[in-house]
Amino acid sequence: MNAASKAVRHQLVLEILRETGKASVVDLRDRLGVTEMTIRRDLELLEADGALKRYHGGATLAIGSSYEPPFPTRERMHAGAKRAIAEWVASQIAEGSTLVVDGGSTGLAVAQALEGRSVTVCPLSLRVAWQLAKSTSIRLLIPGGAVRQGERSFVGADTIEYLLQHHFDRYVMTASGLSINGGLTEWNPDDASVKRAAARASEGVIAAIDASKYGNVGFVRICETSYPDLIVTDDSIAGPDLQDLRAHAKQVDVAGGF
Repeated sequence: MNAASKAVRHQLVLEILRETGKASVVDLRDRLGVTEMTIRRDLELLEADGALKRYHGGATLAIGSSYEPPFPTRERMHAGAKRAIAEWVASQIAEGSTLVVDGGSTGLAVAQALEGRSVTVCPLSLRVAWQLAKSTSIRLLIPGGAVRQGERSFVGADTIEYLLQHHFDRYVMTASGLSINGGLTEWNPDDASVKRAAARASEGVIAAIDASKYGNVGFVRICETSYPDLIVTDDSIAGPDLQDLRAHAKQVDVAGGF
Protein backbone atom coordinates (compact mmCIF):
# COMPACT_ATOMS: atom_id res chain seq x y z
CA MET A 1 0.00 0.00 0.00
CA ASN A 2 1.27 3.49 -0.78
CA ALA A 3 1.07 6.53 1.50
CA ALA A 4 -2.14 7.82 -0.11
CA SER A 5 -3.96 4.52 0.35
CA LYS A 6 -2.78 4.40 3.97
CA ALA A 7 -4.30 7.84 4.56
CA VAL A 8 -7.56 6.67 2.99
CA ARG A 9 -7.57 3.58 5.23
CA HIS A 10 -7.02 5.69 8.33
CA GLN A 11 -9.87 7.95 7.31
CA LEU A 12 -12.18 4.96 6.74
CA VAL A 13 -11.21 3.38 10.07
CA LEU A 14 -12.16 6.57 11.92
CA GLU A 15 -15.41 6.89 9.99
CA ILE A 16 -16.34 3.31 10.88
CA LEU A 17 -15.58 3.96 14.55
CA ARG A 18 -17.66 7.14 14.48
CA GLU A 19 -20.61 5.10 13.16
CA THR A 20 -20.25 2.04 15.39
CA GLY A 21 -18.33 3.23 18.46
CA LYS A 22 -15.99 0.24 18.24
CA ALA A 23 -14.90 -2.37 15.70
CA SER A 24 -12.93 -5.58 15.70
CA VAL A 25 -9.78 -6.18 13.68
CA VAL A 26 -11.62 -8.89 11.74
CA ASP A 27 -14.50 -6.55 10.90
CA LEU A 28 -12.13 -3.79 9.75
CA ARG A 29 -10.15 -6.32 7.72
CA ASP A 30 -13.29 -7.48 5.91
CA ARG A 31 -14.67 -3.99 5.34
CA LEU A 32 -11.40 -2.53 4.04
CA GLY A 33 -10.18 -5.58 2.14
CA VAL A 34 -6.68 -5.72 3.62
CA THR A 35 -4.81 -8.14 5.88
CA GLU A 36 -5.16 -8.28 9.65
CA MET A 37 -1.49 -7.31 9.93
CA THR A 38 -2.17 -4.14 7.94
CA ILE A 39 -5.16 -3.26 10.13
CA ARG A 40 -3.14 -3.83 13.31
CA ARG A 41 -0.39 -1.51 12.03
CA ASP A 42 -3.00 1.13 11.14
CA LEU A 43 -4.57 0.91 14.59
CA GLU A 44 -1.17 1.19 16.23
CA LEU A 45 -0.38 4.38 14.28
CA LEU A 46 -3.79 5.91 14.98
CA GLU A 47 -3.46 5.11 18.68
CA ALA A 48 -0.03 6.78 18.73
CA ASP A 49 -1.71 9.91 17.29
CA GLY A 50 -4.32 9.75 20.06
CA ALA A 51 -7.21 9.14 17.65
CA LEU A 52 -8.35 5.79 19.11
CA LYS A 53 -7.80 3.24 21.87
CA ARG A 54 -6.92 -0.35 21.07
CA TYR A 55 -8.23 -3.32 23.03
CA HIS A 56 -7.63 -7.04 22.48
CA GLY A 57 -8.97 -7.73 19.01
CA GLY A 58 -10.25 -4.28 18.10
CA ALA A 59 -10.42 -0.54 18.74
CA THR A 60 -12.71 2.23 19.95
CA LEU A 61 -12.64 6.02 19.53
CA ALA A 62 -10.44 7.81 22.04
CA ILE A 63 -13.29 9.98 23.30
CA GLY A 64 -16.73 9.98 21.70
CA SER A 65 -18.66 10.26 18.45
CA SER A 66 -18.15 14.04 18.42
CA TYR A 67 -14.38 13.66 18.79
CA GLU A 68 -12.09 15.46 16.35
CA PRO A 69 -8.97 13.44 15.43
CA PRO A 70 -5.61 14.92 16.51
CA PHE A 71 -3.73 17.18 14.11
CA PRO A 72 -1.30 14.52 12.75
CA THR A 73 -4.25 12.33 11.78
CA ARG A 74 -6.25 15.19 10.27
CA GLU A 75 -3.25 16.33 8.24
CA ARG A 76 -3.23 12.97 6.44
CA MET A 77 -6.99 12.96 5.78
CA HIS A 78 -8.29 14.51 2.55
CA ALA A 79 -4.80 15.88 1.85
CA GLY A 80 -5.41 16.26 -1.90
CA ALA A 81 -8.62 18.22 -1.35
CA LYS A 82 -6.89 20.51 1.14
CA ARG A 83 -4.03 21.20 -1.29
CA ALA A 84 -6.52 22.07 -4.05
CA ILE A 85 -8.44 24.39 -1.72
CA ALA A 86 -5.21 26.02 -0.54
CA GLU A 87 -4.05 26.73 -4.09
CA TRP A 88 -7.43 28.26 -4.92
CA VAL A 89 -7.39 30.41 -1.80
CA ALA A 90 -3.83 31.58 -2.52
CA SER A 91 -4.92 32.61 -6.01
CA GLN A 92 -7.48 34.98 -4.45
CA ILE A 93 -4.84 36.82 -2.39
CA ALA A 94 -3.34 39.98 -3.89
CA GLU A 95 0.35 40.78 -3.55
CA GLY A 96 1.00 43.11 -0.64
CA SER A 97 -2.05 41.91 1.30
CA THR A 98 -2.18 41.52 5.07
CA LEU A 99 -3.63 38.20 6.20
CA VAL A 100 -4.58 36.10 9.17
CA VAL A 101 -4.19 32.38 8.44
CA ASP A 102 -5.88 29.79 10.64
CA GLY A 103 -4.06 26.99 12.40
CA GLY A 104 -5.96 23.92 11.15
CA SER A 105 -4.57 21.35 8.73
CA THR A 106 -6.11 23.28 5.82
CA GLY A 107 -4.52 26.45 7.20
CA LEU A 108 -1.14 24.72 7.05
CA ALA A 109 -1.82 23.81 3.40
CA VAL A 110 -2.65 27.48 2.70
CA ALA A 111 0.64 28.55 4.30
CA GLN A 112 2.48 26.14 1.97
CA ALA A 113 0.60 27.56 -1.03
CA LEU A 114 1.63 31.11 -0.09
CA GLU A 115 5.35 30.32 -0.35
CA GLY A 116 7.11 32.91 -2.48
CA ARG A 117 4.29 35.46 -2.20
CA SER A 118 4.91 39.03 -1.04
CA VAL A 119 2.34 39.24 1.76
CA THR A 120 2.16 39.96 5.49
CA VAL A 121 0.73 37.06 7.50
CA CYS A 122 -0.35 36.63 11.10
CA PRO A 123 -0.57 32.85 11.75
CA LEU A 124 -2.85 31.39 14.40
CA SER A 125 -0.65 28.39 15.23
CA LEU A 126 3.00 27.51 15.72
CA ARG A 127 2.79 24.99 12.87
CA VAL A 128 1.61 27.62 10.39
CA ALA A 129 4.14 30.13 11.74
CA TRP A 130 7.02 27.69 11.20
CA GLN A 131 5.86 26.94 7.65
CA LEU A 132 5.64 30.64 6.79
CA ALA A 133 9.03 31.36 8.40
CA LYS A 134 10.66 29.29 5.65
CA SER A 135 9.68 31.91 3.04
CA THR A 136 12.00 34.89 2.50
CA SER A 137 9.25 36.96 0.86
CA ILE A 138 6.60 36.71 3.60
CA ARG A 139 6.52 39.24 6.47
CA LEU A 140 5.56 37.28 9.55
CA LEU A 141 3.61 38.72 12.51
CA ILE A 142 3.44 36.48 15.59
CA PRO A 143 0.52 37.16 17.98
CA GLY A 144 0.91 36.94 21.72
CA GLY A 145 -0.98 34.49 23.87
CA ALA A 146 -0.79 30.94 25.14
CA VAL A 147 -0.22 27.87 22.98
CA ARG A 148 -2.81 25.10 23.24
CA GLN A 149 -1.24 21.69 23.72
CA GLY A 150 -1.57 19.25 20.83
CA GLU A 151 -3.10 21.68 18.38
CA ARG A 152 -0.36 24.27 18.98
CA SER A 153 -2.80 27.08 18.24
CA PHE A 154 -2.51 30.54 19.81
CA VAL A 155 -5.33 31.12 22.30
CA GLY A 156 -6.37 33.41 25.12
CA ALA A 157 -7.01 37.09 25.85
CA ASP A 158 -3.57 38.25 24.65
CA THR A 159 -4.06 36.65 21.23
CA ILE A 160 -7.51 38.19 20.89
CA GLU A 161 -6.27 41.64 21.96
CA TYR A 162 -3.39 41.48 19.46
CA LEU A 163 -5.74 40.65 16.60
CA LEU A 164 -8.20 43.40 17.47
CA GLN A 165 -5.42 46.01 17.52
CA HIS A 166 -4.84 45.39 13.79
CA HIS A 167 -6.82 45.68 10.57
CA PHE A 168 -6.13 42.86 8.12
CA ASP A 169 -7.24 42.60 4.51
CA ARG A 170 -8.24 38.93 4.69
CA TYR A 171 -8.75 36.18 7.21
CA VAL A 172 -8.40 32.61 5.92
CA MET A 173 -10.67 30.70 8.30
CA THR A 174 -10.82 26.94 8.77
CA ALA A 175 -13.47 25.05 10.73
CA SER A 176 -14.26 21.60 12.06
CA GLY A 177 -17.83 21.70 10.81
CA LEU A 178 -20.04 23.46 8.28
CA SER A 179 -23.79 23.12 8.06
CA ILE A 180 -26.72 25.31 7.08
CA ASN A 181 -28.33 25.35 10.53
CA GLY A 182 -25.16 25.02 12.63
CA GLY A 183 -23.03 27.47 10.65
CA LEU A 184 -19.24 27.20 10.91
CA THR A 185 -18.26 25.42 14.11
CA GLU A 186 -15.27 24.28 16.17
CA TRP A 187 -14.81 21.70 18.91
CA ASN A 188 -12.67 23.91 21.16
CA PRO A 189 -14.12 27.12 22.71
CA ASP A 190 -10.71 28.84 22.96
CA ASP A 191 -10.01 28.32 19.26
CA ALA A 192 -13.50 29.51 18.36
CA SER A 193 -13.01 32.74 20.36
CA VAL A 194 -9.78 33.52 18.51
CA LYS A 195 -11.43 32.80 15.16
CA ARG A 196 -14.25 35.24 15.92
CA ALA A 197 -11.71 37.92 16.85
CA ALA A 198 -9.74 37.32 13.63
CA ALA A 199 -12.95 37.72 11.63
CA ARG A 200 -13.75 41.02 13.36
CA ALA A 201 -10.22 42.28 12.69
CA SER A 202 -10.35 41.54 8.95
CA GLU A 203 -11.91 43.32 6.00
CA GLY A 204 -12.95 40.03 4.40
CA VAL A 205 -13.20 36.36 5.39
CA ILE A 206 -12.37 33.37 3.18
CA ALA A 207 -13.49 30.06 4.71
CA ALA A 208 -11.39 27.13 3.47
CA ILE A 209 -13.34 23.95 4.28
CA ASP A 210 -13.04 20.56 2.60
CA ALA A 211 -16.23 18.73 1.66
CA SER A 212 -15.87 16.10 4.40
CA LYS A 213 -16.72 18.81 6.95
CA TYR A 214 -20.12 19.55 5.37
CA GLY A 215 -22.94 18.44 7.66
CA ASN A 216 -20.69 18.28 10.73
CA VAL A 217 -21.61 20.40 13.76
CA GLY A 218 -18.93 21.11 16.36
CA PHE A 219 -19.35 22.12 19.97
CA VAL A 220 -18.98 25.91 19.47
CA ARG A 221 -20.38 28.14 16.74
CA ILE A 222 -17.90 30.50 15.07
CA CYS A 223 -20.33 32.28 12.75
CA GLU A 224 -23.33 31.83 10.48
CA THR A 225 -22.92 30.17 7.09
CA SER A 226 -23.73 33.53 5.48
CA TYR A 227 -20.91 35.37 7.31
CA PRO A 228 -17.79 34.55 5.20
CA ASP A 229 -17.39 36.56 2.01
CA LEU A 230 -16.26 33.37 0.26
CA ILE A 231 -16.39 29.66 1.12
CA VAL A 232 -13.93 27.49 -0.79
CA THR A 233 -14.52 23.73 -0.80
CA ASP A 234 -13.45 20.83 -3.05
CA ASP A 235 -15.06 18.95 -5.90
CA SER A 236 -16.03 15.92 -3.83
CA ILE A 237 -18.99 17.81 -2.39
CA ALA A 238 -22.31 16.29 -3.45
CA GLY A 239 -24.36 18.27 -5.98
CA PRO A 240 -27.41 18.78 -3.73
CA ASP A 241 -25.16 19.84 -0.83
CA LEU A 242 -23.42 22.38 -3.08
CA GLN A 243 -26.76 23.80 -4.23
CA ASP A 244 -27.95 24.06 -0.63
CA LEU A 245 -24.72 25.74 0.45
CA ARG A 246 -24.84 28.24 -2.40
CA ALA A 247 -28.42 29.13 -1.48
CA HIS A 248 -27.32 30.17 2.02
CA ALA A 249 -23.75 31.48 1.59
CA LYS A 250 -22.59 34.73 -0.01
CA GLN A 251 -20.31 32.95 -2.48
CA VAL A 252 -19.06 29.37 -2.83
CA ASP A 253 -16.11 28.34 -5.03
CA VAL A 254 -15.21 24.73 -5.73
CA ALA A 255 -11.48 24.18 -6.10
CA GLY A 256 -10.83 22.07 -9.16
CA GLY A 257 -14.53 21.83 -9.92
CA PHE A 258 -17.56 23.89 -10.93
